[in-house]
Amino acid sequence: MKKDIHPDYHMITVKMVDGSTYETRSTWGKEGDVLSLDIDSKTHPAWTGGDAKLMDRGGRVSRFKDKFAGFGV
Repeated sequence: MKKDIHPDYHMITVKMVDGSTYETRSTWGKEGDVLSLDIDSKTHPAWTGGDAKLMDRGGRVSRFKDKFAGFGV
């Protein structure tokens, strides 16, 4: 194997939406960093049956709805 071509693989902590955490190995961030999730399997409508609403953090959904408001009516 070639040296120095593989990413650094280390332990990080993943923080779920409800505050629970777990440790896993990843190439994201640095050793000991905490990855905070905005959406996870406990809150995403695909896993929860659609009860939860996705937050429009960047305004993308709002812009899409405004752009195509009269389309197909």
